Amino acid sequence: MIDVERFQRLLEEERDRKLELLKALRSDISSVNLARQDSNVDDEHDPEGSTIAFELSQASALLDQSRGGLEQINAALQRIAAGSYGRCEICSVAIPEGRLEARPWTPFCVDHASGKS
Repeated sequence: MIDVERFQRLLEEERDRKLELLKALRSDISSVNLARQDSNVDDEHDPEGSTIAFELSQASALLDQSRGGLEQINAALQRIAAGSYGRCEICSVAIPEGRLEARPWTPFCVDHASGKS
């Protein structure tokens, strides 16, 4: 039997980290956009332009990835509240504790996560 309370604490801590990361990423993106707005940078011809565009692209990708991670964490916390945490959403088999240690937000057993079944 898995210690659901321990996993809930882990998930809540990870959720808090993601929320802080999202806040920082949004701030970074806003700062770069404001700085870019106040200058007459032509990304195509300015040597710094491609760097700024790349940094914005990277920050946006990290923002999207973090949002997705936050959704997975929130879904896992909902499964805890519903009493279904630690069971595969496809086959209802218990997810091994080692897998939950590595990915506490996972909704799938090893077989279904890897697409074997």
